[in-house]
Amino acid sequence: MIEITFLHVVAAIVAVPLVIILLDLRRVLRMPPGPFPLPFIGNKLIIPQSKPWITFQEWSYKYGPIFTIWIGRRPTVIISDPVIAAELMEKRSTKYSSRPRFVTMGELYNKMSTILVQPYGKEWTIRRKLLHQALNPSALRLYKPIQTAEASRLCHQLIESPADYEMLVDRFTSGIVFAVAYGHRIDSFDAKVIRRRLEFMQYMSSLNVPGAYLVESLPFLKYIPNVLAPWKKTIEEKGYEEARDSLALFNSVRTEMQAAAAKGEEVADSLAKLLITMNEKEPIPLSQRDIASVPSSLFGAGSDTTASTICSSILAMVTHPEALRAAQAELDAVIGPDRSPTFDDELKLPFLKAFMKETLRWRPVAVLGGTPHSSSEDDVYNGYLIPKNTTILGNSWAINLNEKYYPNPHHFNPKRFLDDAVVPKYASEKDDMEKGVAHPNRDGHSSFGWGRRVCPGAGIAWNNLYIALAKLIWGFDIMPIPGVKYDTFDYTEGFNSRPNHFECIIRPRSEHHKEVLEREYEAALETVMKLPPFE
Repeated sequence: MIEITFLHVVAAIVAVPLVIILLDLRRVLRMPPGPFPLPFIGNKLIIPQSKPWITFQEWSYKYGPIFTIWIGRRPTVIISDPVIAAELMEKRSTKYSSRPRFVTMGELYNKMSTILVQPYGKEWTIRRKLLHQALNPSALRLYKPIQTAEASRLCHQLIESPADYEMLVDRFTSGIVFAVAYGHRIDSFDAKVIRRRLEFMQYMSSLNVPGAYLVESLPFLKYIPNVLAPWKKTIEEKGYEEARDSLALFNSVRTEMQAAAAKGEEVADSLAKLLITMNEKEPIPLSQRDIASVPSSLFGAGSDTTASTICSSILAMVTHPEALRAAQAELDAVIGPDRSPTFDDELKLPFLKAFMKETLRWRPVAVLGGTPHSSSEDDVYNGYLIPKNTTILGNSWAINLNEKYYPNPHHFNPKRFLDDAVVPKYASEKDDMEKGVAHPNRDGHSSFGWGRRVCPGAGIAWNNLYIALAKLIWGFDIMPIPGVKYDTFDYTEGFNSRPNHFECIIRPRSEHHKEVLEREYEAALETVMKLPPFE
């Protein structure tokens, strides 16, 4: 029998972490290069809490367009080149369509109820199919009347209160999302239901910051009793609060349907109504909490993100007036002065569409590519190992501002997205084409994500952006305030980034434009007021 001595115990205590360190070192040396990690804590001490995407862009110059950082012992691969992002997350989507383990945001906060945190598999597929019911091309056509009407309402409100443009844009996008999700309208951004949704969304985003919670590196900490872990109690209570609100909204539509049926009437079409009807015919294999989370997830997919993009568009108009003038010249030539643009005009407005794409590129909302992907099996890229369960981030900030693809990247220039034959007619002669190597995405940008995890609300977001900018640019002069200096890098800290509030001049281009907008607003009210309001 072997006698276990104190020295044996000490040797074992030393040997175990040493073995772990050696195994981790082997992984570090086989993976894409990056800042060298410390044992057990990785790069936690050097990852900035403020705007990490900018530091990651700087690291890409040092380590290359694909590099690795370590959150504790968990690797995260950062991609800064659109070709590499497309190769991994689109061409190899079977390997890169899952999600990393979200202990705080997923397991503790929303109990894995939402599509956002679901790993690739059956549960994700069920939710994606349900969401697709409201976001497929046929469904998107049904929303164009309410989107057009809400855009006209936005223009009317801007005539009355131009200084409140940011809040009015938020109400515009929120109103459309709630019409699609629940068949209701939003008359004010101060509506309680909007404030609650924003509060939940912002809180959930705060849980998704790399390195913010130790439990992401040490998942066993989630089992600590709440009495000893007040941070955990706070997260779970906030999650239950959001779930109750989402279920209450969902059930309010059910109650309205029952009341309308008793009168022989019908409520407005919505995703919630569709899911309730489907579930009555054949039960959906999800809990009521999970089903209710499907329409509520539309808010994150198409409200705040689109509003942020419109605010960036306004900043671009203020700081790059030649782009605004070119867009107005195209609209004047195609539309004329006696009506504002509609969806039927979209194919005839190439410069406006290029303006939209340039906004999405110039200041991406999801600066770190949205919710991270995860590899579901081992893979090798360019000789480097990418192990199973590696977190994958497409740094949209670095990708969209990559000089190889977008020369002079901080210059707002829609001509990047135009064919040469279109440019002389509408664009400023002083701007060069500034075209680099072709972007692999057919749209010329990847601001809606990649592969099977592309933003499900991309279609409705694009349509919101189009109809809002078409009417705003047609009807308004948007200009800097004389003497004010504008900082195009002054953006919020969150992973869904938007310009910090800035003041500018927003006024109708002429009395005639104003009269047209007011006339169209009166017609739009007939469409909007058919929907009941949310308080």
